[in-house]
Amino acid sequence: MSTHRAGVRKGLWIEGISVLWMAVEAGVAFASGMAAHSLALVALGADSVIEWIAGVVLLGRLWVEAAGAKRDRVERAERMASWTVGVALLLLAAYIVIASVHKLWTHQGAESSPLGLALAVVSGLLMPILSRAKIRIGTEIGSSALRADGACSIVCAYMAWTVLAGVVATTLFGWWWTDSAAAIALVYFVAKEGWEAIEEARGESCGCGCGCGGDEPSGDGGGHCD
Repeated sequence: MSTHRAGVRKGLWIEGISVLWMAVEAGVAFASGMAAHSLALVALGADSVIEWIAGVVLLGRLWVEAAGAKRDRVERAERMASWTVGVALLLLAAYIVIASVHKLWTHQGAESSPLGLALAVVSGLLMPILSRAKIRIGTEIGSSALRADGACSIVCAYMAWTVLAGVVATTLFGWWWTDSAAAIALVYFVAKEGWEAIEEARGESCGCGCGCGGDEPSGDGGGHCD
């Protein structure tokens, strides 16, 4: 088995783990966020849904390449995955802004949620690990979409720690607005990564599906450049 194909198989495994965790994280974050009226937790749940959708698309993209499909088909799957990640992140950024402004306007603060806090701790520790693995494998196989999904995982980790910081600030200092303000602070990261993923899908950051800046994978497979 070539180094490139081995990398694709590793990508399938890491993305499969990510998809499973995103399903768990989305359900717990939404349930605990609604109960605690925490925008940061609900946003974490929304981000989890987006990552789950993107992960499923990426699994399809990786499966296509693992099955030995021709390069043009792999590149089409790559662009679809990048579009999915990018558009979903921009929609999430818009949701965070609208919901945060509404909560600040109506003076809605967040309450404590033990289940949500536990989820945030686990997610804050797990997502950076998954992110590094996705970015490394994405670079190995020349998948900008997988690298972009790795960036999504970092955003998810930021959100998890924002949840913790917001609850601590509200509990210790009574700053009811911390949850919404912290959520707004995440918009830059969410929108930046979303726009970069869309640029990748449009081919503005790279001329082919193999990544930029010397990220060409070695070996055979659908992701290398001629």
